[in-house]
Amino acid sequence: MQILAEGQPIRHGIYGPGVVVESDSDRTTVDFDDHGTRKFVTSIWSAELTGDPPVKLVRRRARKPRKPAAPKVLAAVAK
Repeated sequence: MQILAEGQPIRHGIYGPGVVVESDSDRTTVDFDDHGTRKFVTSIWSAELTGDPPVKLVRRRARKPRKPAAPKVLAAVAK
């Protein structure tokens, strides 16, 4: 398998449709629609190019950490 362009849509035999996030001579990272992000060894992985032009990737923002429960709520639960 060759190095793919960032944003190239692909279809993998197990994980289904996805978009290439990164690709170099060692590793290829793909964000799959239903299975999240997966890394593959570029020289041995296989996938089918869908023929669509590369799409512009939208970087997802990290989740904000949840705030801890208020002490009053914890005290009420303990009673």
